Amino acid sequence: MKMSINSTWRLATTMLLLLFSLVTFAQERSVSGTVVDENGDPLPGVAVLVKGTTKGGTTDFDGKFKITIGEGEDYLVVSYIGYKSQEINVGNAATIDVFMEVDAEQLEEVVVIGYGSVKKEDATGSIETVNANDFNQGAITSPQDLLNGKVAGVNITSSGGAPGAGSTIRIRGGSSLAASNDPLIVIDGVPIDNDGVAGMQNPLNSVNPNDIETFTVLKDASATAIYGSRASNGVIIITTKKGASGKMKIDYTGNVSVAIPRGKIDVLNAGEYANLVGEILPSRTDDLGEANTDWQSEILKPAVSTDHNISVAGTTAKDVLPYRVSVGYTDQNGILETSKMERFTGNISLTPKFFDDQLSVNLNLKGMYIKNKFADTGAVGSAVGFDPTRPVRDGSPWDYGYFTWLDASDNPIVLAPSNPVAMLDLTNNTSDVKRSIGNLQLDYKLPFLPELKANLNVGYDYSWSDGSNIQADSAKWTYPDIGYRSQFDQTKKNELLDFTLQYVKDLSSINSKLDVMLGYSWQHFYREGSDYATNGDGTIEKTPLTPYKTESYLVSFFGRLNYSYADRYLLTVTVRNDGTSRFSPDTRWGLFPAVALGWNMKKEGFLETSDVVSSMKLRLGYGQTGQQNIGQGDYPYLPIYTQSTATANVQIGTNPDGSPIFSQTYRPNGYDANIKWETTTTYNAGIDFGFSDDRFTGSIDGYYRKTTDLLNVTPVPAGSNLNNQVLANIGDLENKGVEFNFNAKVISNSKLNWNLGFNVTYNQNKITKLQASDDPNYDGVYTGGIAGGTGLNIQVHSVGYPSNSFFVLEQVYNSEGKPLEGVYVDRNGDGQITEGDRYRYKDSNADIFMGFNTNLSYGQWDFSLNGRIRLDNYVYNNVNSVNGVLDRVFQNGTWNNVTRDALYTGFQTGTTLQKYSNYYVQNASFLRLDNLMVGYNFKNVAEGNINLRVYGTVNNIAVATKYDGLDPEVDGGIDNNVYPRPTTFLLGVNLGF
Repeated sequence: MKMSINSTWRLATTMLLLLFSLVTFAQERSVSGTVVDENGDPLPGVAVLVKGTTKGGTTDFDGKFKITIGEGEDYLVVSYIGYKSQEINVGNAATIDVFMEVDAEQLEEVVVIGYGSVKKEDATGSIETVNANDFNQGAITSPQDLLNGKVAGVNITSSGGAPGAGSTIRIRGGSSLAASNDPLIVIDGVPIDNDGVAGMQNPLNSVNPNDIETFTVLKDASATAIYGSRASNGVIIITTKKGASGKMKIDYTGNVSVAIPRGKIDVLNAGEYANLVGEILPSRTDDLGEANTDWQSEILKPAVSTDHNISVAGTTAKDVLPYRVSVGYTDQNGILETSKMERFTGNISLTPKFFDDQLSVNLNLKGMYIKNKFADTGAVGSAVGFDPTRPVRDGSPWDYGYFTWLDASDNPIVLAPSNPVAMLDLTNNTSDVKRSIGNLQLDYKLPFLPELKANLNVGYDYSWSDGSNIQADSAKWTYPDIGYRSQFDQTKKNELLDFTLQYVKDLSSINSKLDVMLGYSWQHFYREGSDYATNGDGTIEKTPLTPYKTESYLVSFFGRLNYSYADRYLLTVTVRNDGTSRFSPDTRWGLFPAVALGWNMKKEGFLETSDVVSSMKLRLGYGQTGQQNIGQGDYPYLPIYTQSTATANVQIGTNPDGSPIFSQTYRPNGYDANIKWETTTTYNAGIDFGFSDDRFTGSIDGYYRKTTDLLNVTPVPAGSNLNNQVLANIGDLENKGVEFNFNAKVISNSKLNWNLGFNVTYNQNKITKLQASDDPNYDGVYTGGIAGGTGLNIQVHSVGYPSNSFFVLEQVYNSEGKPLEGVYVDRNGDGQITEGDRYRYKDSNADIFMGFNTNLSYGQWDFSLNGRIRLDNYVYNNVNSVNGVLDRVFQNGTWNNVTRDALYTGFQTGTTLQKYSNYYVQNASFLRLDNLMVGYNFKNVAEGNINLRVYGTVNNIAVATKYDGLDPEVDGGIDNNVYPRPTTFLLGVNLGF
């Protein structure tokens, strides 16, 4: 047989390739094994790599791995966080078992503090950290909800159930009356502006909760004083997730949720309403409608939402550039019809190191775009009071056919309640918000002095927003102006430069450690925008075009000394000198010092060998912090004139044709040239403990906080200013309390893990001064406006009482325990009942609040439950005080529904004095189950290359309370028109590649 040259070549090539593949196959082999911890339990997720390569994988749930190695690849590198890395010589073995050894240095927990970090055992301040493993689970779109109930001393109250709703966060109670009580929020080294962003309900929504790694809460002044003038209300430091060494890892988290209204305000249905009308107005029963409308059900509907997040993390070739990139999309629909939030987020983190790790770079970039559609929450109150015998639509010439109360001329009755469905459908209130937060940190260890490093942090927080509120021309509530249109725009810039020098030295000759940090900070805040409103066709100006432009600067010098002797005795000294352009040159600078002591008792001889006590540290701290976010703009010390509106112009003459000539006027605003910081002095004593190898851990803290130079509105002498009141530094306020935090590892083995956590806080505040000189006739500062009249306030700030105390009349009851209408205690003994008989009764702040949580894992299943308790907090039920009177049934020529409370009390009229009755101030203590989660982790998906977890959650499961209203958790303590919180069911999936 003859063969051509080409055929011979092809045959030879084929034989060589076959031989090569056989040799290669012969040189490659599989190695498998199991990795276990120090107790012999399997370790999942351990990295097993061929030394010098990126070839390898991770152990499965049972700690098992299987890897293919080639000739000359004799060593495996096995690594896991918290354990020492090992190099294993495989030799000829086909199976190996690896026992991991705990790395004590890695396990030294480090906590983030201001401008740095410290080992937890060396921390002297009151600091708590919550990491991603301990976050609340479920339908969470706002970062603060991850933290709710987790930290002693931190009380978080959401403003309601609206998509993207904000929250009120209080750390150890409020320290101010007229200024902000919000904590300082620092995101990856950038302190954000607490004033918020126009068109955005919650400034924290700019951070995707899925990108957050830890929350660190600084509570006492020894921990917060490094932030000086902005730290009187505590500090929350948010750290986002970063890239890490290893192969690229792709994670996807997605869920779909259904929010369902939980409960309704108890009003009469159509049949009950008709019976009531038959009893009190029998001659007018023919005026009722024939429908049976549940107005609350018409506006509150189940809502479906989704959330999706993808992240890619790892290190580029040769471990040069650790990175993490993530994108997220949230589509949250509210249970109140027409409410909606769409959010797009992006996050980039790069953390490379250069020059043999002497230069560390930390780059963080975050972007967010939110589209909001706000529902008119007034529809909730309207739904409570609207006549249930009327239909949703009746072909009315107004409100596009929705039922509308009309007079004899078919014009809308302005004082009548509006159709709640029309209020939602005929209002288009939207906003678009773009925001970006970023910073670049350069940390450099000086080669000529390795103990000294320099850190430069340059950051920004920019936002751009605009929005409009358009109400239809035929909307009844816009009559007679016919329609309403408003619009706004805003640009905000927050720019930051921090520079610090840190010197760390181990003084072994004297058994000491020294850590000294000096720093400079510059921050610039700039805001500009405008507002404008007209009627529907623009012919009537409702709000004149109001442009504004303002800025402020904050310049600071600060330093901190950490000193430890024999690893047992700790000293921290902090000082910050802040200067703000918001105050005059005479009061511009404020000095905020702090000192703290710590004693690591566990390292003393009498405890060092104890098998029971595994950790024990005593802490004592003192410090001062400030408050310059006083809510009076950027120029409160300057005399400023305000231009009058067009409707308040003054006639200065007439034109030749006799028409009047008007001119705008300018009035001086009240001001105090000496206005300055509020200063809060804090004393703190605490003990951190751990027992049975830290199986049981916790802390106890006691604190006393006194705020001086408290800002308060005070009268000024007649003739000194056109305003009769001015804001000045003349008040004092104190908070005192105790915190207890406890965590227990009840069961911990290879199959079953069960953990419990609990915290409780007792806090009391009291106002001790409000005037330069005491006036026994001075009630205090009225606050807490309520519906049902003009200028009605139900709360007061008074000396000797807690802030926001209710200021009420003492109701008298009959022998059956029912309130007697119009009968109150004559407390001043003048023989008549007037507002002079009001007294201070309870307050809206809980004296005791608790958080509890438990999580359990068994095999591939996991479970968690979280809840909160508040005790001795009171709420004014403004819903009943307005809607709980029988005369409201027929009022202003229209029919109105009433709450069932009207049948119980039998109250006929809703006078001003009656609205002041303490009958409506109700105990709103509650126990709330916040969220429950059940999850399942699948094993060996795609031969272990995919991690798959499926889980389900329920949020806002149940509430136990004696409060008569819809929800006892009311921000500010006045229950009126609150967007209801839904119960939300969620199904989610986590995928890791």
